[in-house]
Amino acid sequence: MPPPQAVISGNGDERRALVVIFLRGAADGLALVPPVTDEHYYRARPRLGMAAKAAVKLDDRFGLHPKLQPLEEAWREGELAIVHACGTEDQTRSHFEAQDLMEHGGVVAGGWLGRYLQTRPAESRGALACVAVGKALPECLLGAPAVTVMQSLEEFSIAGRTPAFGPQLARLYAMERGQLGAAARDTFSALVRIEAMRTTKYRPDNGAIYGRDEFSNGLSQLARLIKADVGLEAASIDLPGWDSHFAQQGQVEGLAGKLAGGLAALRKDLGARMATTTVVVMTEFGRTVEENSAFGTDHGRGSTMFLLGGGVRGGRMHGEWRGLAPEGLERRGVLEGYGDLPVLNNYRNVLASVLARHATGFGAAEMGDVFPGFEVKPMGLFA
Repeated sequence: MPPPQAVISGNGDERRALVVIFLRGAADGLALVPPVTDEHYYRARPRLGMAAKAAVKLDDRFGLHPKLQPLEEAWREGELAIVHACGTEDQTRSHFEAQDLMEHGGVVAGGWLGRYLQTRPAESRGALACVAVGKALPECLLGAPAVTVMQSLEEFSIAGRTPAFGPQLARLYAMERGQLGAAARDTFSALVRIEAMRTTKYRPDNGAIYGRDEFSNGLSQLARLIKADVGLEAASIDLPGWDSHFAQQGQVEGLAGKLAGGLAALRKDLGARMATTTVVVMTEFGRTVEENSAFGTDHGRGSTMFLLGGGVRGGRMHGEWRGLAPEGLERRGVLEGYGDLPVLNNYRNVLASVLARHATGFGAAEMGDVFPGFEVKPMGLFA
């Protein structure tokens, strides 16, 4: 396994944190949040359609996949909001092209989250201001002033198997002045905090229980960082495997269970800190409205975004929705029967609302910097 990567730079404790979860593979929003009162849903999916009585009721139109039931409490308590028919303008239905467009925030260099972090004041760009849980830097964080990429705190160490190397390096950089010296001192201070966490067995708060899967473990690492007040502002983590062309039902059940279990544990673990934490769940595109002959669905267009956390106008669906009648769907040439769920709510408008919540003074100019070439129209997703 390659050593964890770190590009670490000086920030005081920052209590507000943004966690971005990417469901790679194109998660089926119509399976996760089915319109259980729409007759066209069952006509298009006679075998895959979720029975209304099996779904967790959200409102008079939608339900939650039963494996997402751990999120019902957050919905009832107004901390979970959902935007349906959401996505990008990409028409390729290619995972790679759609993911690139979404993570870059358009046809532009760098990542949208990286550009957002560039708008933040220099004093907020600490050694642990931004963390990506995984093996590589995600595209959304390209251009970020400082990013730490790691799979777990237990694997992260600047000294490796040579404990004396860290103190020796710290003494060397102690002689530096200016920005380099300040960044070095902040880096070694952060490493001391990480070392303290690494050598202490983590016990989640409030009776939270994380699963043993990689995704849940990653969320538990982020909870530790948020609660340790190390200045975490933004974090990225993936949950892959959503490309459900075949036997979709079992595939979605397993992944939806991991997603909901991890998020519910994170929410319980953070407790009151959820008031200053926002979790965004997104995917590159949705699936076809109509099921295929292999008990699955193919690459479509609109999908679903979830928002969890403090200040969210939760317990409700947001954005435009037109139903699944064939005449309201997006057609592909001479495609017969049902088409694709159109993208009625651009993902940038969702993200702009989130960023405005997280950064004081984040207005039209800053939104133009983060999403250049796109006329941002933030949605009213926060109180």
